Amino acid sequence: MSLRWVHESPSFWDADKARIVGEAPSGIFDSRFRRLRLGALVPGDWFHAEDEGRRVVGYGWLDASWGDAEIQVATDPNARGRGVGSFILERLQLEADMRGLNYLYNLVRPTHPQLQATTEWFLKRGFQAVDDGRLVREARPRASIPPP
Repeated sequence: MSLRWVHESPSFWDADKARIVGEAPSGIFDSRFRRLRLGALVPGDWFHAEDEGRRVVGYGWLDASWGDAEIQVATDPNARGRGVGSFILERLQLEADMRGLNYLYNLVRPTHPQLQATTEWFLKRGFQAVDDGRLVREARPRASIPPP
């Protein structure tokens, strides 16, 4: 599958976000996403992955603060198992590197219906669990800096 990476600037809540993020099973994302109305401006940096037919098959979200970035990955259920999530994570890594960020982190919510599998997915991709529940990975290789 050939994918295209698109930075949305500014980013608005649209039908594709509602389908992929808003309709995700309860416990994965903030429940407030379900109440957004189409056309609402959404915070943070949003990116989407499009397949060959220009259909949105996933989203990456990055919110930088103090040199680190929280990230979220959302994949269309019909595109799972085809490398979309890994593609999104790789592109978020590149975005963080280009911005000179230190760490990427993700917090898999304890209410996530696939908590263990999702946590393992991040761990297999170089993230490490830290004591506050976050999964953290250096945004780019550099001298040894302890995780925040």
